[in-house]
Amino acid sequence: MCGGHHSERPGGGPCCPPRDRVRGFLQPWLLLLLAQGPAHGYELMERLGQDDDSPTADPGLLYRTLRQMEQEGLVRSTWDMAKPGPARRVYEITEEGLEHLHVWAINIRRTRARLDHFLAKYEALVPSWGEER
Repeated sequence: MCGGHHSERPGGGPCCPPRDRVRGFLQPWLLLLLAQGPAHGYELMERLGQDDDSPTADPGLLYRTLRQMEQEGLVRSTWDMAKPGPARRVYEITEEGLEHLHVWAINIRRTRARLDHFLAKYEALVPSWGEER
């Protein structure tokens, strides 16, 4: 058992997966937030921070992800110069982005079903470990 530390194992990876982290989950969250309405990057960062179950992202990752999503046609951006202060890039979801969000939801449901199946088998095998620590 690794006891929560991340010592290296022979294959080079950590012996324990990181806790409470889901990799590659920023894109669906951004699509979900933008489906609720247009927003600028800082606002998206704040809204992600308000939800305990949303992924955390540093500003660089957030803006790189938004740029990539724009290149893929999932979002579009315009400059908002109406408010005082520097212009802000405002992002909004496209029709293609909405379709992509729906596909994410379908895939997440399938993954959740597989995870629930795994946990049920695990808890049957090791009942005392079924509870969160």
